[in-house]
Amino acid sequence: MSSSRTTEETYESQNDQRLDELHSKIRTLRGVTTDIYDDAERQHLTLDDTGNAFSSLSTSLSQSSRRAAQAFGLSGAGGVRQMRIIMYIVGSFLALWIVWKVKGIWWVSESA
Repeated sequence: MSSSRTTEETYESQNDQRLDELHSKIRTLRGVTTDIYDDAERQHLTLDDTGNAFSSLSTSLSQSSRRAAQAFGLSGAGGVRQMRIIMYIVGSFLALWIVWKVKGIWWVSESA
């Protein structure tokens, strides 16, 4: 009977040891799960903030585009015609080309 008690106590102590190991693993797994949840929440908040920033940027960009269109007279009645804008651009390039050519002549005459 004594040997059966020691065997029983051995089994009981082995069960207790395995139960403690299992409890430790469960605690570790719970910690990992909590860390994963916290990280997912942080990423969710970051994505929300990024989405809000892009929405704000989109709104600002559309307002700026509307203001630029109004400034150039591209929107609304009585605005500047497209041909007029093209003429402004071509005239500006022509004026810059003339200034570049005249400046080139001045530089050549100064160095001679």
